[in-house]
Amino acid sequence: MKELNFPELTLVDEHGQAFTYTMKGPGNFSRPQAPIASRKVYAAAHVIPNMGADNTPGSPAVIDWNATLGYRHELWSYGLGVADAMDTAQRGMGLDYSATCDLVTRSAQEAALVVQENRYPALAGLGVRDILACGVGTDQLATDSVEPGQLQLVIDAYLEMLRLVEGSGAKSILMCSRALAKAARTPEDYRQVYGTLLEAAQEPVILHWLGEMFDPQLAGYWGTFDLAESTEVFQSILEEYSEKIDGVKVSLLNSEHEKQLRTALPAGVRLYTGDDFNYPELIDGDGELHSDALLGIFAAIYPAASTALQAFDAGDSTRGRAILDSTRELGLHVFSAPTFYYKTGIAFLSWLNGHQSGFQMVGGLHAGRSLPHLVRTFVLADSAGLLLKPQLAAERMEQLLAVYGIKAPDRSLTGVS
Repeated sequence: MKELNFPELTLVDEHGQAFTYTMKGPGNFSRPQAPIASRKVYAAAHVIPNMGADNTPGSPAVIDWNATLGYRHELWSYGLGVADAMDTAQRGMGLDYSATCDLVTRSAQEAALVVQENRYPALAGLGVRDILACGVGTDQLATDSVEPGQLQLVIDAYLEMLRLVEGSGAKSILMCSRALAKAARTPEDYRQVYGTLLEAAQEPVILHWLGEMFDPQLAGYWGTFDLAESTEVFQSILEEYSEKIDGVKVSLLNSEHEKQLRTALPAGVRLYTGDDFNYPELIDGDGELHSDALLGIFAAIYPAASTALQAFDAGDSTRGRAILDSTRELGLHVFSAPTFYYKTGIAFLSWLNGHQSGFQMVGGLHAGRSLPHLVRTFVLADSAGLLLKPQLAAERMEQLLAVYGIKAPDRSLTGVS
């Protein structure tokens, strides 16, 4: 068998110094031939803009629907559910409300076709709610227009979106709301709002707790800045409405807190980890309990994530954990502070792997990371075997470097897969 020679590039480090890097090539990943059973997982997917549109901050999002929906098919083909219209899709962070509603509708239509046509062996026998969950938020409200005490205004906005998501056939994810953070004054206000929404829900929902490291406007959510007190409020809602809750997604980047919460959940309520730092150990579990997953990083590492989950299904937790661990450093880097810009890394890897024609994001968010940060993302993704088309990835990395004024030396790429 002929040994492959992978591309060699000249990159730059955080000090602007050039160094030579030889790519390692893709990992040994595979699509499952049956549904993943040992863990319930959703990958929070990004959106891909029309590259010729006005993607500057404040402009309405113009989406490349073929590429955006194609990315969801890619995730489905690896047996992962898709979490859509979440913060990874730049919900309220470049994706306006009209585009959000369109995204939910279109993704749900695609999910229904996938189910009806039994398109992927990895999803055989699953329903729309199993393969698609969509965020229910309040971003049709301008946060600046909300005054303390205007809870009904927030409830009405939530209910409008809840009706859309439930009507689409997708599972609903009750997202944290900037408007609620401004309108609520006490923990009881949160209990009132969430109680009203859970009573209105027709099917069990996922309850999302998003930390302020992802969105600073959510500081003090649940009516207090104290983590223990916030957890008490959150748990009181779970206990009262457990029959209306499929699971909770916790995005606090605090593994010890997640483990403690996991042990205290009402029977039948899943914990979908949103910890993009510590997901390997949380998904692996402690021998008795494990976390399921609803993760933005899974949209970037999906071939590895799927292969790891297949190993867990086969009873080989050692291999599953090792595969997830091999992606941890990439996750730590992509989600490094300011964490708000983690979506840039996911879009960057999507471009390197050929899922979008250009490196752009709605709202101009592609400018949120420095060149050295992106170079490091490239190296870590390659080290984890996640650049599946090495020659294309190398060519695009050199194109980016050229835009920054760094010209690659002449070289020949031969024998590249």
